[in-house]
Amino acid sequence: MAEESASAKTLDVVVVTANKRVENVRKVAASISVIGERQLESIGANSLSDYADLIPGLQVQDNGNPGLTSVSMRGISALSSGATVATYIDEVPLGASGLYQAANTLALDLLPYDISRVEVLRGPQGTLYGAGAIGGLLKYVTRTPDLAGDEFRAGVGLGSVRGGASEWNVRLGASVPLQQDRLGLRMSLARNGLPGYTDNAVDGRKDINEGEQVGARAALWWAGEAVNANLGVLQQRIRSDNRAGVALDPDTLTPLFGGLTDRIWQPQPFAKDVTLTSLSLDWDLGWGSFVSATGWSQTDTMNQIDSTVQFGEVADLLLGLPEPGSSFVRYDFDLHKLTQEFRLTSRGGGRFEWMAGVFYTREKALQSQFAWLGQRDGTALPAPYDAMFGTLTQIALPSTYKEVALFANGAWRIGERFKLDAGIRQARNDQWFSQNVSTGILAPLGEAPGTSREDVFTWSLSPQFTVAEDVMLYARAATGYQPGGPNVALPGMPSSVDSSMLASYELGLKSQFADRRVQLDLSAFRIEWDDIQVASSFNGVGGLVNGGEATSEGVELASLFHPTDRLQLGLNAAYTRARVKNDFAPTVIPQDGFDVVLNTGLAGDRMPYVPRLSWSATAEYAFATAGGLNGQVGAALRWVGERLNDTTERQRVTAPGDASVVLQEIVTPPLEL
Repeated sequence: MAEESASAKTLDVVVVTANKRVENVRKVAASISVIGERQLESIGANSLSDYADLIPGLQVQDNGNPGLTSVSMRGISALSSGATVATYIDEVPLGASGLYQAANTLALDLLPYDISRVEVLRGPQGTLYGAGAIGGLLKYVTRTPDLAGDEFRAGVGLGSVRGGASEWNVRLGASVPLQQDRLGLRMSLARNGLPGYTDNAVDGRKDINEGEQVGARAALWWAGEAVNANLGVLQQRIRSDNRAGVALDPDTLTPLFGGLTDRIWQPQPFAKDVTLTSLSLDWDLGWGSFVSATGWSQTDTMNQIDSTVQFGEVADLLLGLPEPGSSFVRYDFDLHKLTQEFRLTSRGGGRFEWMAGVFYTREKALQSQFAWLGQRDGTALPAPYDAMFGTLTQIALPSTYKEVALFANGAWRIGERFKLDAGIRQARNDQWFSQNVSTGILAPLGEAPGTSREDVFTWSLSPQFTVAEDVMLYARAATGYQPGGPNVALPGMPSSVDSSMLASYELGLKSQFADRRVQLDLSAFRIEWDDIQVASSFNGVGGLVNGGEATSEGVELASLFHPTDRLQLGLNAAYTRARVKNDFAPTVIPQDGFDVVLNTGLAGDRMPYVPRLSWSATAEYAFATAGGLNGQVGAALRWVGERLNDTTERQRVTAPGDASVVLQEIVTPPLEL
């Protein structure tokens, strides 16, 4: 046994479906990281933020709750309401492609149980994965039922936060063959408690941000002679009493009350429910395969924010109330999404491989906003103020998004060492939106509908050269896009916002050596981003504009080392320099007797939430006990550099005329995190 433990272990072969066919990740000309099921379990991962730092180039900003999450890759931060990283579960995309579901801050944060692996594709993936994959792709690959034998799994755990509450979690899973080697059923259930650890200085309550995540899944797998079918249902529920936050001094940015203490007058609950039903059919045609992937998802999100500082504290002065009040704004997001993809794929292994397909999606969405004003103790305003000012505003923002896309990919093998991959995608999206204000004093009453239509073309080109059996050099050039759409009806705002486009250029090395005990991947990239969508707001009401340009360039390292059969060491690192290239185009808001000119990004600004340098080091050691049980211990050290929360905002008040005179200028620098 001692002799076996000291021997060196060869790194395992990892397969991915990044190119929508099963491949060895070492042979794919792209930057891909894979977090497997064993690693997810060993680090106790319950959300994206638990393993994001282990992946170079991936930035995850947890905004106080799982599911209240912003995701970006390689410095391509979401500056508008649309996402820059697409999310797939197996063959089906989730999340909104349209602009009115706050996809930039409500990324799917799946409780990763019963997951075979998470594939992270860095750089634009527009040719195969379409809208929203402008910065990259997160792909959850679920476990399939076992057709040969029974499998049962169970686990429980306890957790606590220093100075906070304790919580429990449970994991249950089962897989049974219903017909030997033909039909199998898999079911799983997971519950993860979210211990509270922040306090409230207003009422003295402790651990106010308690919550829970619950996930459930059922899958049927049929393996026929020529046709395989996979029917699945997945649900996830997130509940939280309050989001985690700390009240800071606006001048020193230090905690106002010391420790993890917030100051809120109104509760800030968060709730999110996701249901996904999917059906995939894979028909073996002999010379290739035909795949049909159908998905239907429903996502319901509620996010309430304490707005007492913005509205309640000045209510007595602005509205003539007897004393300051308290206020909250509640956002409800409802999304129904249908997707369908058909594709033909040639059999792999030949000199020429190809794929062609069509994709369709239809989204029906509703965003509702309700702003309330009450007394300091949370009760309604006294008469007659409640009828006059109790509802500050009530807005409904219904929208639809439809897209049809054609795509094709080809791969040519030239000789034994050279391969060239190329892909194209032509997409058309049609959108409708309406701004319906039914009551309140913060926005004008009425309806303001809008429509938009876009045709977008994306492409990719990836040559690769095999230097030796385990050493590959590759280059990749690719484009991606973030859909535009109709805009809110505000003076000075355009009626619609165009898609933002980017081009990415990458050089990479994938290598294994020392008898495949050492793995070393290096990549360098440069991204040029045009027509960036930027959220611009005035007096608390916001819209979208196409700003300017930005660049992002950097290098990434991913490495693994197996010095012995039982010990694995890892080191990952990323350096990213992402900046605004020029001043974003200003938005002019006409007012009575003067103009307000807004800039939401200045040349040289760093992109928000992107550290210049981040790295992680890991160590895992596996062992066997005398009773025949297997165990594992591990450790991880992670370091993330400073980040900024936004780009610089500049607000100028000017006198209209041929030679405008600046009456006032306010510059708000971003907050350093």
